[in-house]
Amino acid sequence: MLVVLDLIGVAVFAASGALAAVHARLDVFGVIVLAAVTALGGGVVRDVLIGVTPPSTLRQWPYLLVPAVVALLVFRWHPAVARLRRGVQLLDALGLALFATTGTVAALGTGAPAVTAALVGVITGVGGGMLRDVLLNEVPTVLRREIYALAAAGGAAVVVAGHRLGLPSGPVTLAAAALVATVRVLALWRHWNAPVAGHL
Repeated sequence: MLVVLDLIGVAVFAASGALAAVHARLDVFGVIVLAAVTALGGGVVRDVLIGVTPPSTLRQWPYLLVPAVVALLVFRWHPAVARLRRGVQLLDALGLALFATTGTVAALGTGAPAVTAALVGVITGVGGGMLRDVLLNEVPTVLRREIYALAAAGGAAVVVAGHRLGLPSGPVTLAAAALVATVRVLALWRHWNAPVAGHL
């Protein structure tokens, strides 16, 4: 189940990265690269942090094939994808939920302490998007607006709490993912943002 959820998250983030690349007027190779970085970046950082080298996403062909296929589909039909802005945002929320929770589970599986596992989960969720924004020469979205990393942290905390209480991993992971997605969607709908400093 972990692999299936991981691949769904990869596809969702690949679509997000590919659409951003199309908007930035990158060529087809650039679209594929940005889709792959967005989809796999968080997982690669996760594996490096928990000592899985080379990263699992670079050793298993589905993790490389899925972003490439999604990128080509978005490149070909990007006007239709762009019109589905709300849908893409919902999918991005789902991707964040899946990556943050499965990243936490993977870290706990290596015996990482609770706080470390939660941090790894958050990094898994937001890492690909941050790399995407850096490659596009933008300040990462997660650092400047919207409830994004905080939602991921909430889901990671639920996974850690369930693990500490000895609850079944599957249901806890799904519940945590639902929490992350719900908070993220509500933040988009209600225009919630983290506080920022006032003007100097």
